[in-house]
Amino acid sequence: MIAVINKLDELFEAALKPLTPILLLVSRLWVAWVFFNAGQTKIASWDSTLFLFEYEYQVPVIPWEMAAYLGTATELIVPVFLALGLLTRPAAFVLFFFNIIAVVSYPALWDKGFFDHQMWGVMLLVTVIMGPGLLAVDNWLKNRG
Repeated sequence: MIAVINKLDELFEAALKPLTPILLLVSRLWVAWVFFNAGQTKIASWDSTLFLFEYEYQVPVIPWEMAAYLGTATELIVPVFLALGLLTRPAAFVLFFFNIIAVVSYPALWDKGFFDHQMWGVMLLVTVIMGPGLLAVDNWLKNRG
């Protein structure tokens, strides 16, 4: 029975292994799109963004105005690296940490949106651990050197 289970597992692994680079790419693009869109929303309504950072968000340690600028810059710049697969692990790590800060800083997310942040966190953590996959600039650069 154990031999049958092992053989079945080997068959599934062989059949699904070619999908790993696609899964890693989809994860990177999905999370990059979410965070980049959030940054675009902040830029589109900067007065509202400043209001939210001053009165609604509770970002620890740094002043609200600095948090608004740093947060928006992070959401507009880091996802581009993640989508391209350039400096992928550091970019995914930054967004993973940023995601945690977002949840901690905005208690309204604890009821609505928490599941999304958990999912994005898992996708980012998988990217940090597994890397960008074959479909990434990092991989291309590594193979050139």
